[in-house]
Amino acid sequence: MWWAVAGVAVVVVLGALTRYLEQNVPVFTKGTWLGGIAKSVEYPVYAILLGLLGNAVLTGLGFRDKLAAGFRTEFFIKTGLVLLGASINFAVIVKAAGPAIAQAFLLITLVFGFTWWLGGKLGVDSKLRALLASAVSICGVSAAIAAAGAVQARREQLAYTASLVIIFALPSIFLLPLAVDALGLSPAVAGAWIGGNIDTTAAVSAAGALVGEEALQIATIVKTTQNALLGVVAVALTAYFALKVERTGEAKVSGKALWERFPKFVLGFLAASIIATIFLESGGDKAAITTVNDLRTLFLILAFVSIGLEFKVAPLREAGWKPIGVFASAAVFNLLVGLGLASILFSGFNG
Repeated sequence: MWWAVAGVAVVVVLGALTRYLEQNVPVFTKGTWLGGIAKSVEYPVYAILLGLLGNAVLTGLGFRDKLAAGFRTEFFIKTGLVLLGASINFAVIVKAAGPAIAQAFLLITLVFGFTWWLGGKLGVDSKLRALLASAVSICGVSAAIAAAGAVQARREQLAYTASLVIIFALPSIFLLPLAVDALGLSPAVAGAWIGGNIDTTAAVSAAGALVGEEALQIATIVKTTQNALLGVVAVALTAYFALKVERTGEAKVSGKALWERFPKFVLGFLAASIIATIFLESGGDKAAITTVNDLRTLFLILAFVSIGLEFKVAPLREAGWKPIGVFASAAVFNLLVGLGLASILFSGFNG
């Protein structure tokens, strides 16, 4: 209990330091050759780097694993995303729903299928294949957790997949915004590409924030749409493994099972958007939405700090190169297909 509280305290302190650096480094470096760079560095960069630094220090002191219960990435990111809904007019969500659903369905189908096929060709265990395919095609660690429950994977396989997700997601936070600039993508296409391709919701938010507010909104809508399909995929995996892979002849496929696996924060995100839209259109004070946005930024900072603190390399040493090759190939496939779909479905989109 007290170790968990101490872990949360570490996250909060590093979050406060992130805010301090974001606001003051540009001031301290103004007029120097670092000034232009410092001005362009956003809070996700400071948060993740401080998280990684804290990870190294705590690991060296032997405290990291004891404090890990307080590194609540999933809670922080889901709270931040629900609050993000308040800054998005519900009409934008409705307008983006059609292309977002089409992109999510096609990406999940194509990327999951490619990953499953390639893993089979390389002889990767079926349960690990299910985790890898779910993680890279839907929403990273959350999808891997749902898939692990569906196929009854070992904890080591889940830890391995989660580590792969984070290793690939961290550089994507910085590389995809650079690629967006190099390719000259519009904010909507950039957001759709980021939302459909980066595997963790937290990393999607970080990359979207680096590109801009409009890209962040579209990225969140696309990723949230993928998250909403998580329950469907988990139930399908349950049925497939029960009826074919393990041949038990019985699969627990029901509406209750689907609801249990459905990511509930999606409903909170939609509710926040609806409430904020009605509030503003009825003459509500925009300052209230500004306050909500400040809270959203706070929770996202805590989530990004937690990402750095939770990062582990050790689980990757156990399974060899084949799963890494499968995941890397699937990530490249996802990037290419995702860019094509985003360019087609969101070209000319105007929220």
